[in-house]
Amino acid sequence: MTDSPDLHVPMDDETTRISTGSEGLDNILGGGLDPNRMYLYEGSPGSGKTTIALQFLLEGVRHGERVLYVTLSETQAELELVAKRHGWSLEGIDVFELVTPEASLDPELELTVLHPAEMELTETTQQVFDRVSETNPTRVIFDSLSEMRLLAQSPLRYRRQVLALKHFFTTRRCTVILLDDQTSEMGDLQLHSISHGVVLLEQLAIDYGAERRRLRVVKMRGIQFRGGYHDFIIRKGGLQIFPRLIAAEHHSSFIGALASSGNAELDRTLGGGLERGTNALLVGAAGVGKSSLALGFAVAACQRGEHVAFFVFDENTATLRARGKALGMDIQPWIDCGLLHLQQVDPAELSPGEFTAAVRHSVEEQGSSLVVLDSLNGYLHAMPDGRFLILQMHELLSYLGQKGAITIMVLAQHGLVGMMDTPIDISYLSDAVIMQRYFEHAGVVRRALSVVKKRSGRHENTIREYRFSSTGIQVGPPLSQFNGILSGIPEYAGDATQLLTDEHDDAH
Repeated sequence: MTDSPDLHVPMDDETTRISTGSEGLDNILGGGLDPNRMYLYEGSPGSGKTTIALQFLLEGVRHGERVLYVTLSETQAELELVAKRHGWSLEGIDVFELVTPEASLDPELELTVLHPAEMELTETTQQVFDRVSETNPTRVIFDSLSEMRLLAQSPLRYRRQVLALKHFFTTRRCTVILLDDQTSEMGDLQLHSISHGVVLLEQLAIDYGAERRRLRVVKMRGIQFRGGYHDFIIRKGGLQIFPRLIAAEHHSSFIGALASSGNAELDRTLGGGLERGTNALLVGAAGVGKSSLALGFAVAACQRGEHVAFFVFDENTATLRARGKALGMDIQPWIDCGLLHLQQVDPAELSPGEFTAAVRHSVEEQGSSLVVLDSLNGYLHAMPDGRFLILQMHELLSYLGQKGAITIMVLAQHGLVGMMDTPIDISYLSDAVIMQRYFEHAGVVRRALSVVKKRSGRHENTIREYRFSSTGIQVGPPLSQFNGILSGIPEYAGDATQLLTDEHDDAH
């Protein structure tokens, strides 16, 4: 991607960005790195520095460049094992081991009074200069600075050698990435000032579930990058980085038509259905039928030939399919024909960034016009810090709205009867809120729903009974004579003839 070393190209040429080897990091940086500069990747051991460094060099190999991996900490055999497990080959990468196996095993060759550390450090640096002058690489990885820090034995001597590295490379057409495992007692801000850009990789251990990894661009001179933390995972093939979602970047034009729920009475309650580009929150106690109602919306969309993404947090997909079949909504044919994309989500294993990426994929690659999140309680459990759930959900809902998708969110309240607690208040983000409650009449527990909020268009302010059977959802006429709505214990005191019959057929 860069020219041969003997050709001079202005150092401030903005048209010559080079890829980091990671699509996600390139996206965060708005196109990649400025060539011929020195960068710093820092992070604790195990955070993925070596892997993303190899991706950078392999990208150079793909473009026919000469690349160099200078290692003071890992042997070539260890690097080859890392590459093999990712399905890579080190062919084309010049690996320069500065610490030979003999030196690490022979006590006679270890640092002694006869081998002053400063001389050893100077020799190490000179060996790097000689190898670079000999091979003329365009990409160099230096792994790692912690070994150089140990050799230096003093901050002044260490800084002097790092500056010597920088000054040497400024005279060459070469992009250098230094790796640092942050083993120093305090953050090396001097190293930050020397580097053209700094990328921080973190590995976080949470109380339960898999570890979480995230990345942040600390600084990048002359480049407008996407700030904040970005989740990533390490999979076979390298780091998979999920850039933080910014909804304003994804506006699409669409027609805000009404979409039917598949039930005429429910549509009437909603004022005709749900508008495209809006979201609806289904809230109620456990077992009241929120997921089944959401499933009805999904089946209706599939019947119109639309793609649907259904993310299941709280139950397995087999249970959902069986329940749908019992309610006369067999979803297997829609799954088989590729219209319904059912995805099981394990909150303990999935980071919020990875989940957001999965939603984006369903909309942008699969063309989903309806997205169901069942449920927000499960999504809340996936968050290492629940304080940011509202912010992330706001961006996700704004993104889906700008893409013209309808989003249906399920939220279970704590408790079955009485005043029920909601684990998180997300109603103000919702364009429509459908409340589902149990109520009692003549010794029978029944279910009622009402649309308590709808931003776009008119809707009924009534309460309607509904029930599930083998033929699907059945919604009754508006009911007026209710007591105890605000107390959380609704009781119907009206005419029993207004209620739905055949309650014993209830198949929920």
